[in-house]
Amino acid sequence: MYQELYYLDFIKCYSFAKQLTGNDQVERVEKAERIHMNILLVDSDDKDRERLKRILKSGKSRCLVDEATTVNEGLQVFNSKHYDLVLMDFYMPQRDGIEMLLEIRNDRSAASTTLIVTSTEENETLALNCLHAGAHDFIVKSDICWPRLRRAITNAETRFDLEGKLLESYKNAKKLAEHDSLTGLANRYLFDEYTKNAILSHERSNNKLAVVFIDIDNFKFINDAYGHDLGDEFLKQVVERIRNSLRGNEIFARLGGDEFGLTLTNLRTNQDASRVAKRILNLLDKPFDVEDKQIKASASIGISVFPDQGKSTEDLFKFADIAMYRAKKLGKNQACFFEGQMQEQFSARYKLENQLRTALRDKQFILYYQPVIDTADNTLKGFEALIRWCVDGKLYSPDTFIPIAEQSNLIMDIGRWVIENAIEQRAQWQHLGEDLSMAINLSAVQLSDTTLPRFIARLLEKHQVNPRTIEFELTETALLENSTAQVLVINEIHNMGCRIALDDFGTGFSSVSHLRNFPISTVKIDKSLMPNKNSAKKEIALISGLAAMIHSLELEIIGEGVESLEHLELCRQLKIHNVQGYFFDKPLPSYDLEQRYCRLPANHYV
Repeated sequence: MYQELYYLDFIKCYSFAKQLTGNDQVERVEKAERIHMNILLVDSDDKDRERLKRILKSGKSRCLVDEATTVNEGLQVFNSKHYDLVLMDFYMPQRDGIEMLLEIRNDRSAASTTLIVTSTEENETLALNCLHAGAHDFIVKSDICWPRLRRAITNAETRFDLEGKLLESYKNAKKLAEHDSLTGLANRYLFDEYTKNAILSHERSNNKLAVVFIDIDNFKFINDAYGHDLGDEFLKQVVERIRNSLRGNEIFARLGGDEFGLTLTNLRTNQDASRVAKRILNLLDKPFDVEDKQIKASASIGISVFPDQGKSTEDLFKFADIAMYRAKKLGKNQACFFEGQMQEQFSARYKLENQLRTALRDKQFILYYQPVIDTADNTLKGFEALIRWCVDGKLYSPDTFIPIAEQSNLIMDIGRWVIENAIEQRAQWQHLGEDLSMAINLSAVQLSDTTLPRFIARLLEKHQVNPRTIEFELTETALLENSTAQVLVINEIHNMGCRIALDDFGTGFSSVSHLRNFPISTVKIDKSLMPNKNSAKKEIALISGLAAMIHSLELEIIGEGVESLEHLELCRQLKIHNVQGYFFDKPLPSYDLEQRYCRLPANHYV
């Protein structure tokens, strides 16, 4: 490292030297004149050595001078103790002064020793070669005097200071280039370089190496709810907790945002990596106390193993990322090892994601509308807007692409397209009835968009649509996070006059607390609860109990999945006033729906 610094451009060193005050230089000169100095003379000429000793003793400094006549002898003497100054002749038998310079410069203990090469001839090329090899000065023997030596020593000390500053600057720059500024962990570049070298060393052994990717679950909601400053402090606490659990010989890196990486070396089995992953999950289970707020955390972890799943950093990183994605898809807060079939599924997902981007650009989406019918007189009460993806004349239902849109965040743009087109269509259908409702589905991901209420308000004003005719449907899964930002978005939509409906009630994560904590006006009983011909009394009692509870809360009910006259009669008995299902109509494109509901009498289905 020091040797590299000696090759720096002289002008850079000079610019630093100019920063030193005149007092600094005077102090150095006075110091050089009064301190005790250990000096080594390496010269094969006896007369020249005697002359140099006389010059050294003529100065005010107290010098202790040792002598050597060859390079080998000089190196042996040099290694016996510390020297402040080495004066060496360039032309010596067997080996010359440059060889001695190079050996001394490779010795870090000699970093503060002033090295001066002497010669009987004045040779510019020779002088430059010596300076490049690490000499602090090159002096023709006839020019040697104490003031000249004193000046050389002072300049060398100045150079030592400059090199120290440059080295410190280099170390700081290197740290910035290789470490994350927030957590102090290695960054992606250093993580990549370390893993490459670790793979090379493991190729010569039978041990395994594991790449572990760690993604903090729902970190975006923490940022949205509490702000980025608290989010940063939370991440630092997560890092500290994980770091304290490691052996210390792994590399732990922040790869970006809330994603981290570990490279575990010298593993005997895959279970060694699994134990580390489980330990991390257990550590995160205890809530974090951040600025007097209790924050619960979990992580999704993906693991790939060398040489089982890959033999290059590119493959190991890619496979660990895919495994981490699988851990998230399976419900988060768990670890997954990469398996071959994951690659196929990932490739299919990646292909579908690209196709969705094309669909947005080329306007391949279309809205279908399913009627909502009043059970009292079978009249039209409203519609539910349902997106379809049309490619080469083939329609794809939301189940095939909405999950991918949510994971890739494309749902933000797709969701806004649905909202805009549904509200515009509602404006065009004013002639079908002023009070007809238009239901629009909202994804949980969309609820993190704090600008969404303003977007909806602008559309309502633009198309002159009454807000109370627009109903936004949320699934109970979307309400599980219950973050501050999410609640704010829901309340803003409600406060502008739009209605909020709870979709698919009675399945999955059904919770009465959602009916109490959110401004819900309508509950849609899931179609899976509609009894079939073989249904037991218990199933009928279940839907009856749900209907009674919702009525007691004075909320409206919509029964989904009404596919038979029996379903319709059951809904009438339970006072479920609004229904939708194939008994009346499947989802229809706007033209077909207009033709049917503009021309047919209201009691068509009686």
